[in-house]
Amino acid sequence: MADNSNVKKATVAQGSTQDQTCQNFITNTVKHGPGKIIGIILTFVLSHLLHHLLRPLSQPRITSEIVIGILIGNIPWIRDSFDEKFITTLNFVAEFGMICYMFVLGMEMDPYVIFKPPTQPAIIAYAGMISTFILACSITPFLHYTKNADIGFTLTLSITLSGSGSHILTRIITNLKIGKSDIGKLVIAAGVHSDMISMLIISVGYIFIYPTSKISNLPAHLTNVLTMSSALLLQTIFAATISPIFMNWVNNENPEGKPMKGSHLVLSIAFMVMVCTASPIYGYSPILSAFLAGIFLPSEGRVSKWAVGKINYLLSTIYYPIFFFWMGYHANFQKFEPGQWGTWARFFVLTTIALFGKVVGTVICGAILGYHWRESAELGLLLTAKGHFHVFLAILLDIYEITTTSTCTIMVIVIFFTIVHPPSIVMRIIERARKRAPTHRRALQGLDPTKELPILLCVHGTHNVPSTINFMEISRGTADPGILVYVTDMVELTDQIAASLVQSDGMDTMTVTDKQVTDMRDQITQTIQAYVDENGDGITLRRMLALSSFNSMTQDICTLAEDLMVSLMILPFHKNQCADGTLDGGHPGFRYVNRKMLRNAPCSVGILVDRGLGLAENISTTPRSFHVAVIFIGGKDDREALAYAGRVARHPGVKLTVIRFLLDDNSENNRRTGNYRVNLAEQEAEMKLDDECFAHFYERYVAGGHVSYMEKHLANSAETYATLTSLEGQYALIIVGRGGRVNSILTVGMNDWQQCPELGPIGDVLSGSSFSLKTSVLIIQQHHLKGELDGLDDEFSIM
Repeated sequence: MADNSNVKKATVAQGSTQDQTCQNFITNTVKHGPGKIIGIILTFVLSHLLHHLLRPLSQPRITSEIVIGILIGNIPWIRDSFDEKFITTLNFVAEFGMICYMFVLGMEMDPYVIFKPPTQPAIIAYAGMISTFILACSITPFLHYTKNADIGFTLTLSITLSGSGSHILTRIITNLKIGKSDIGKLVIAAGVHSDMISMLIISVGYIFIYPTSKISNLPAHLTNVLTMSSALLLQTIFAATISPIFMNWVNNENPEGKPMKGSHLVLSIAFMVMVCTASPIYGYSPILSAFLAGIFLPSEGRVSKWAVGKINYLLSTIYYPIFFFWMGYHANFQKFEPGQWGTWARFFVLTTIALFGKVVGTVICGAILGYHWRESAELGLLLTAKGHFHVFLAILLDIYEITTTSTCTIMVIVIFFTIVHPPSIVMRIIERARKRAPTHRRALQGLDPTKELPILLCVHGTHNVPSTINFMEISRGTADPGILVYVTDMVELTDQIAASLVQSDGMDTMTVTDKQVTDMRDQITQTIQAYVDENGDGITLRRMLALSSFNSMTQDICTLAEDLMVSLMILPFHKNQCADGTLDGGHPGFRYVNRKMLRNAPCSVGILVDRGLGLAENISTTPRSFHVAVIFIGGKDDREALAYAGRVARHPGVKLTVIRFLLDDNSENNRRTGNYRVNLAEQEAEMKLDDECFAHFYERYVAGGHVSYMEKHLANSAETYATLTSLEGQYALIIVGRGGRVNSILTVGMNDWQQCPELGPIGDVLSGSSFSLKTSVLIIQQHHLKGELDGLDDEFSIM
């Protein structure tokens, strides 16, 4: 159970010593040559760049950091710039950061699950650990990983290989959105359990086997064992009993939503440091002490969540690049010795044990539990993922010169291999789940009219509230079954808002405390709720929040739409109406989200161009006072727009007009389409669907006199454009389909002058600056299936 004596000095010393260490690190970096500065800067920049390039492969950040750390750390002129003092300082920084990492790792675990009856994840974790441990203990002693026979190293290596990097594994599972599935929950729980058990065994084993221990001097060894055991026991009891009392008192004195008192914050930090440094005073590892202190400190409460959030932020932004730069220096490729067969034997055997040791246990255990062998093998492969502590331990063994010259580099490469493959395993799981899941379309067309219509209605801010209310009003249909509206705030995650986030109950749940955001949400909620209470018969209101960067907002909203199983999503246009009635330049971030949403949405999507839709009054009380038109040319999007118009037609305050654009039979363009190619079979199939859909709508609404109808016989897109412009000022809202038309003779060529192609040719004309200042436009795109399945339920079952 290896550790470094330098760690003891770094933690036992007072705060001034730690400040001096950081100052020495900066001073030595600047003083002793530019190579170290360039090396650290390159590690920061290139690791972020490589991580961005590897995003399509869903690789975690640690993958790029290991690659860049090894490459930069093995550049000769950078290595030559290192002196002994800089290396010592770098060791201090790496070890102090690992103390913080282990403290956070411990705080995210619950040690009391050990004393409960084993669950299926625990059984799987034990099975994978036992099989890996037996294989490692049986094989590694014969391959001379150490300079001398060392049972302590064998046990340490075997237990390390038996564990999992739960932090890395959880990040991979949650980033790929399978955390709510049965296999995702199983992998996360088993990974945390495996990581916790292996770390507890290492923590206890360090007492008996540590680098400076000399078994030959039995009395001194027993004295050290008793001293460390007593100190660690007292620290654990104190952390488990006194810590909850103290932390609860601080949390009660500093409730959520109010600034934390500075004195209480200082006391809390001092208390955590005191708990962590109790046993190292008597010779115990400060890194393992931090883990044990964190595991018994309360994980709930404002102080704990604040500490975890701040430490994780510092680790990810500052520490990890320096840590992997330090790793790259010690993982010296010049010591790899590729010319010796023993090097390759040690490499392939260790790789085989690390990658397949757990598979043996999980397959056997899975057979007993009734799992399919394929899923059981995938469980084992996912649980092989290692983390930062495993890298640190490999380098530490080299620093103590316990291992042979090539072993350190071999261990780092093997750890890298265990991290690279999990994303591909998860993607195979998702692909197989898609094939097993039922294919279904989330759209308005064909929706059961007796069921409640779920709508995700997005807003950018309070200026969208009036149009949101009137949209809900005209969309609600009859009181039975009514509509279920999820009003969702689209808020960009800025640094200021991110700093105000507070972790709540649940693994991925955060509470927004930024005053500007909370005030805006409260105002929106109060206004819409007042409308629902007064006039919202048949409307069920729910409030949601999409808080993320513009790059990831689409994915978050799509996930929300899938979770809520909505049939229609309404997005505000990225341009807002100015005081003179024109539209402003728009917000590029929201335009990016809208365009990406049209490509990836798991349901039908509508983009609402608001030109005073919210100014209409008394829609619910004045019969047929709100004039709406729906334009029907043909295609799936127009059929979806017609399906939505059918709901609008049921409102007593709406006067709906259907305008059908038909191709003039006598036109030359009907016989001569130029370069425009038409698939006749596909065109005939689409025209049949159009006629059936329109005939059903006509019989239900037009024939009874509830809806007005007119036809426009047009020859080409120029006549289409002229007809559209003639509608200016006649309607408060025009509903159109985005595109999806097989026979687009009436719109061909209109794309050449589009300002907003995401709205489609008709929607772009109606939302253009040359069109009406008072006519709002709703552009609808029907949900389209991609291949066999467009979306997959997060809570899919595959085991």
